[in-house]
Amino acid sequence: MKIRISCDGKYEAQKLSSLLFIKDSNETYMTAILNIVGNELVVALKDKSAHSVLLKNEAHVEVFADFIQSVIDKEHKIVSTKIFGEDIEIIKG
Repeated sequence: MKIRISCDGKYEAQKLSSLLFIKDSNETYMTAILNIVGNELVVALKDKSAHSVLLKNEAHVEVFADFIQSVIDKEHKIVSTKIFGEDIEIIKG
């Protein structure tokens, strides 16, 4: 399955990509969505840290949260992420 999410700028897209998936070890780094406030996601990582990511709008937050939940529940894994400007394409399998 694949989605394309728009972030609030190129920096936010790069940040989300790096928080989601580590290509070298083929590992998903995000462990939970801690909070959603408007277009802002607060996520927890494996190292127990929390980070904020701004998406384009609340609709993109909702789509991302639905998509990533099965990864957080360990039903799927992130296969790859690609950045296209302020958009990020996420593939899970």
